[in-house]
Amino acid sequence: MAALTKIDAAALFDEPACDHNRAKDPKARKTGCSRPKPGGTAGGCAFDGAMITLVPIADVAHVVHGPIACAGNSWDGRGSLSSGPTLYRRGFSTDLGEQDVVFGGEQRLYDTIVEAARRHHPPAVFVYSTCVTAMIGDDFDAVCAAAATATGIPVVPVNSPGFAGSKNFGNRLAGQALLEHVIGTVEPAFTTPYDVNLVGEYNIAGELWDVTPVLAKLGIRVLASISGDARYADVAAAHRAKATMVVCSRALLSLARGLQDRYGIPWFEGSFYGIRAMRDTLRGFARLLDDKELSWRAEELIAT
Repeated sequence: MAALTKIDAAALFDEPACDHNRAKDPKARKTGCSRPKPGGTAGGCAFDGAMITLVPIADVAHVVHGPIACAGNSWDGRGSLSSGPTLYRRGFSTDLGEQDVVFGGEQRLYDTIVEAARRHHPPAVFVYSTCVTAMIGDDFDAVCAAAATATGIPVVPVNSPGFAGSKNFGNRLAGQALLEHVIGTVEPAFTTPYDVNLVGEYNIAGELWDVTPVLAKLGIRVLASISGDARYADVAAAHRAKATMVVCSRALLSLARGLQDRYGIPWFEGSFYGIRAMRDTLRGFARLLDDKELSWRAEELIAT
């Protein structure tokens, strides 16, 4: 749990980009969002929220460090569609038992990561902590670092034990993990003046595949979708985008703001659902990309 405190959970609860937070008086704003109360995670815990956010990265091996119950129904646990890799549909778990709880599960975690990498050759492994492993004090980050050295691929620690808070808070922890360990570590093969990120788009029913052709008509390229139908390398190169759109998801406002603070990428919040929303979205991209010709093409497309 120590690694989670380094993130400063209070800062994640206090989101300046949130409309609800800005509407509060200064004292209430400093307090941040309400902390979880007993039973408050019954609708989904922080661990659940983190997995919901990151599992759609389709070519990554997602390892749950905890008892088998935390992994749930492992196969296809996240209903997000992929146009290629299917590794994300597999559930990997360290399957801790009573003996591991007593003596520690670090070796078991290391062996699981190495085996997943050896069998499936993913570009990266994401590892999720759970309530049990946080409470027994496994050195989560150190094991991930050692496994990364052994396998030669990135091993990303996602410090999101369920008791940390709600599902929404887990979404934010997942976004923070991307900022700290993934984004900015890979350079794209090429860039264009119209590269954008989509944040909070999970391609649940393949809706992303209806949106990208529309954006392509304007010459806009989705550099990284976070995280529907995503690939690790694209997410890692998200720092080279020229604009970010948060797709109807307040949970990842902190990620969009982090991209702006760290890499100067402007962002806006929009939606693809409905003619009026799509119109506003196309204009939003044209405004942030600050290109007159793009604005003209956007208006022509909207009229069409």
